[in-house]
Amino acid sequence: MFTKIEPFCEESVREAAQILKNGGIAAIPTETVYGLAANALDENAVKSIFTAKGRPQDNPLIVHISNFEMIKPLVVDVPKLAQKLAERFWAGPLTMIFDKTDVIPGVTSGGLSTVAVRMPANDAARAVIEKCGFPLAAPSANLSGKPSPTSARHVFEDMNGKIPLIIDGGECTVGVESTVICFNGDKIHILRPGGVTAEMLSEFAEVEIDKAVETAPKQDERVISPGMKYKHYSPKADVWIVKLRAEKFVKFCESRKDENAWFLSRGDYGKGFINFGETAEIQARRLFRLLREADENNIETVYVEIPDKSGVGLAVYNRLIRAAGFKVVDE
Repeated sequence: MFTKIEPFCEESVREAAQILKNGGIAAIPTETVYGLAANALDENAVKSIFTAKGRPQDNPLIVHISNFEMIKPLVVDVPKLAQKLAERFWAGPLTMIFDKTDVIPGVTSGGLSTVAVRMPANDAARAVIEKCGFPLAAPSANLSGKPSPTSARHVFEDMNGKIPLIIDGGECTVGVESTVICFNGDKIHILRPGGVTAEMLSEFAEVEIDKAVETAPKQDERVISPGMKYKHYSPKADVWIVKLRAEKFVKFCESRKDENAWFLSRGDYGKGFINFGETAEIQARRLFRLLREADENNIETVYVEIPDKSGVGLAVYNRLIRAAGFKVVDE
């Protein structure tokens, strides 16, 4: 199969919609990461996503809509709290989990009785959904387990020959996948952190953070959100989180300068260090690109200065700890 990259325009939207209407798959940009899209209501089309990604079918997919009316046939009920959150954060990087109706096939929901739904803020993504007239299942457009794609080039590296079309919408503005929440009574329960932070959500209700955000799930544990598996977002390089800051981090890295390694720092520490961002928002935008570039440069080990766990920093830490397979240096 020949894979085309087309810029976001009326023609590429029309072409993507036609592919999706015919039961095919295509890659589209969102503000978080690029998504591998298929008709969320077409069981065979959704199975094509799993085939292209090499993704386990017990991993649920997020269903993407372009307007609030589209959610009504998909879910049993939208709680008042969810409506308030939608009014504030949709369109945007927030995914909410609801009890699903029979309209959603089991392959889309990972065999669960619930479905994860979000409305992307990206114009191209919403234009394709609008043109299709149906919701799209759209996990990250990468091979399963690899760092997520934040540019059309990243998608092409993983999906060339597997899909017919990639719409190029430029670099993703958030850079990590959406926040995923469910509701525990009148509380908000964060299953995966993202661009909509716990601090933002706490304006509306008490917020709980799932223990799996920072710790490994049990091997046989059934997950209800994407991104909760043990190892995820991982390059070929061996990733380590270093629980040392500033001068101590520099000293640790200097003791390992003889290794084929990259040292990702939270500031400009001079020669031999790669500044991956002084703020969590910058780190989120750069993280997956740098992990991919490590592999392009045949780097064997990546040491990363531990990010703050507040705000978007919790999302950065969550992606890093899974990319590292929960390996941490604490000296």
